[in-house]
Amino acid sequence: MAETPPAGTDRRTPWRRELLLERAEQAPDALALFAVVSARLRRMLPFDAAIWRATDPVTGLMTAPIRVENLAEGGCTAYWGTEASPEAVIPFRELATAASPAAALGEATAGSPELSPLYEAYLRPRGLGDELRAVLRVGGRPWGAVSLFRERGRPAFTAADTAFLAGLSGPLAARLRSYARPAGEPVPLPPDGGGAGLLLFTPEGRVVSANDAAWRHLARLPRVAASGAAVGRGGGVEEVPVWIRTLAAAGEGRLRVRDLDDRWLLCHASRLDGEQGFTAVVLEPAPVSEVARLVVETYGLSARELEITRLISAGATTGSMAEHLGISRHTVRDHVKAVFAKVGVTSRGELVARLFTEHLEPAALAHTVRVTTEP
Repeated sequence: MAETPPAGTDRRTPWRRELLLERAEQAPDALALFAVVSARLRRMLPFDAAIWRATDPVTGLMTAPIRVENLAEGGCTAYWGTEASPEAVIPFRELATAASPAAALGEATAGSPELSPLYEAYLRPRGLGDELRAVLRVGGRPWGAVSLFRERGRPAFTAADTAFLAGLSGPLAARLRSYARPAGEPVPLPPDGGGAGLLLFTPEGRVVSANDAAWRHLARLPRVAASGAAVGRGGGVEEVPVWIRTLAAAGEGRLRVRDLDDRWLLCHASRLDGEQGFTAVVLEPAPVSEVARLVVETYGLSARELEITRLISAGATTGSMAEHLGISRHTVRDHVKAVFAKVGVTSRGELVARLFTEHLEPAALAHTVRVTTEP
């Protein structure tokens, strides 16, 4: 259990805050940032468990990396299911645009956190009594989110705690934003060694060379739409899907596909210089931040339906969507019904929960670090 400062003691001195932000500026990546900030923040604002997440700045949905402290595996579906509930208290989607980016469950429920769906579904089963959460936002965009938890029986988070965490939102979000990877920069290799696969095609569509990562990716691709164009490898035969051959024939372009492990792959082609006219096709794991923006496309949604889905994820009401899009409320409802039918859900909460549990959670698991900290 984390230590609670004696009454009248305030560890949140200006120099401690500045030291925390100084260490944050020195962190080389988001995961390191979460680790150093969490360790120093615990000394000033004690908590027993925490979850630090990067979020997609466009949709506000969770991406990666994720740092989980002192919480066992499991429970993600319950957590995000309640987050999408109409009865949710201080949901992240509201904090993204609220006057303050931070809020505590105990304070928001006037000392009765059990009134929140989150309490029964997630906090109580884990012996937790209160949550202080914040959206890390800057420039009107959410770049991260944090949940701090205290065990049941411990003092609830105070208004001073909430104000202090809110004051860290902008600086930490700015640091997260600084890690944004420029377009075209290579995607980092995943922990399982999947890496970037390379296939080299002749102008006739024949594979003349490929690396080991390419074979691993091909082996995990669905066997639908596979053509008869096969290449040998070590006595075996690997089928090259027709959509990869089509991409190679075009000589340029990019597309995305989910493999059998529910991971998104980016596939892009580039015509090489030289008389032979070879084309290189690269298969690589998609960044989770890109997955957050793209998962809705898997359901064949129209451009308008994509926009409706994005607004639903952001917590927009029917009226605000109608005003934003310049259409009637009746038309908005028709679009929402069409989205529900295509995705196979019956409510907005179920829609957001499905986007997380079926798409974002599998993509983020390889980028989640789970640790146990000392008091």
